Amino acid sequence: MKPANNHGIKRIFRATGFSMKGLKAAWVHEAAFRQELMLAVVMLPIALLVDISTMERLMLILTLFIVLIVELLNSAIEAVVDRVGSEIHHLSGQAKDIASAAVFMSLALCGITWLVVLLPLFI
Repeated sequence: MKPANNHGIKRIFRATGFSMKGLKAAWVHEAAFRQELMLAVVMLPIALLVDISTMERLMLILTLFIVLIVELLNSAIEAVVDRVGSEIHHLSGQAKDIASAAVFMSLALCGITWLVVLLPLFI
């Protein structure tokens, strides 16, 4: 239900609270999100410390966030599909498979970007 007088700064604070609740739920209930977040925690300092251009640094950091964002969306889709019903339906499986493919594509983008940016430093 939509709360009354939900605009301005109050709406922003409520939305932030819901976002934090969602991040906490993903951390508690989604092993893949925890793994990808830990990977980002390890890789972010590397992106900040390596001697590359600002644009390359931005690309490395953005791809880390893209993986986390897509994983959150994947988890949300899985939760909704599971909530709708426990019976097996091809559309439920298709929705979950497509969301999983999106995570795979974001991980591939991240890996390729990091490889293209960092490999020249070691060759």
